[in-house]
Amino acid sequence: MKGISKNYLPNALILSLLLALATIPSFAHHSMSGYDFGRTLTMKATVTTFAWSNPHVQIQFEVRDEDGSVTAWMAEGPSPGRLSNRGWKEDTLKPGDQITIVGNPAKNGGREMRLEAVTLADGQEMTAYRR
Repeated sequence: MKGISKNYLPNALILSLLLALATIPSFAHHSMSGYDFGRTLTMKATVTTFAWSNPHVQIQFEVRDEDGSVTAWMAEGPSPGRLSNRGWKEDTLKPGDQITIVGNPAKNGGREMRLEAVTLADGQEMTAYRR
């Protein structure tokens, strides 16, 4: 072929490979290493939001301290598909529901946790992971 360098094909292959490798991190999934698996918190709470969405279900909730002050928290659970396999539904939790929530707190001291389980007002326990 006239006008095309002998190095064109090898260079094009190398460039394609480098571009493909550069996209790999975009497919990576974040870890749960930000949570302290050596500690478990159990709190009585009021649900403010239940976000049934990928990649992780999130529960926003409020906790009332002994002095009466209210603190906002967030619990991150597995995907909706994984929770569905454990009996959860999109309407399992609604704003205003009174629950007891169990999870592993954030290592950085933030008001968030990795969801382990929720006990509903009727006493039914809904687990997020095998316990």
